Amino acid sequence: MGRLVEFGEADMAGAKEIRTKIASVQNTQKITKAMEMVAASKMRKTQDRMAASRPYAETIRSVIGHLALGNLEYRHPYLDEREVKRVGYLVVSTDRGLCGGLNINLFKKLLIEMKDWSDKGVQVDLALVGSKAVSFFSSVGGNIVAQVTGMGDNPSLSELIGPVNVMMQAYDAGRLDKLYIVTNRFINTMSQVPTITQLLPLPAGDDETLKKKSWDYLYEPDPKALLDTLLRRYIESQVYQGVVENLASEQAARMVAMKAATDNGGNLIKELQLVYNKARQASITQELTEIVSGASAV
Repeated sequence: MGRLVEFGEADMAGAKEIRTKIASVQNTQKITKAMEMVAASKMRKTQDRMAASRPYAETIRSVIGHLALGNLEYRHPYLDEREVKRVGYLVVSTDRGLCGGLNINLFKKLLIEMKDWSDKGVQVDLALVGSKAVSFFSSVGGNIVAQVTGMGDNPSLSELIGPVNVMMQAYDAGRLDKLYIVTNRFINTMSQVPTITQLLPLPAGDDETLKKKSWDYLYEPDPKALLDTLLRRYIESQVYQGVVENLASEQAARMVAMKAATDNGGNLIKELQLVYNKARQASITQELTEIVSGASAV
């Protein structure tokens, strides 16, 4: 019987360890479930903000597309192509992790473009939004000229204006020949697409109907003053919209990632429970076998 007690103690220790693991996974599962629900709530709020700003951003982009194709009495420098020697990227990332491959997929897409420019002998400047971009490009290398982090879940244009001004001033001074924004475009809860969009020089509208027409504009009071203000608002609106869409993408990706983690936790608990039940069943069977053997010996 002494041998039976020894086996029982070892088995009890194993069962206790499994129960501890199950409890640990259950606690983690509660956390991931809570994070999933928080992300879902934040995503809905961000979607509302994105939906409110998107019509303005798309309308002003359409107007700018008309201008780029129009017969203008004043030709703004932002409309003219230059020989490309240096390009700039406004990179929009998240401040927090636990959002799947959202950031790394965006960075990979940008690195491919950066290599293409480098192969052509073109220099690249980076203005970074979000701590994940700052951490990544500080590690892999990149000429970081501006950065902003910690904007939270309700970013404002005033928080973004620093990096935007740095890149705009560089373009105005001729130190940059092209300017792009790099962000995740929100399609739906399950789909967020890493996107690189040219801001300067102003891209002509890609609507074939527009390309077949010639546009003339009448300006009041003054074409230069009007275009200077309008084009500045265009850049700011596209950057803000990019940040808002990236935030919606972040919350959607985090919600999906936390749901997957919660589901995986449930599967792991089932597996551990099965192991626990099998171990307990084996222990009972062993005890019964030894009791019967002992009785037979007597």
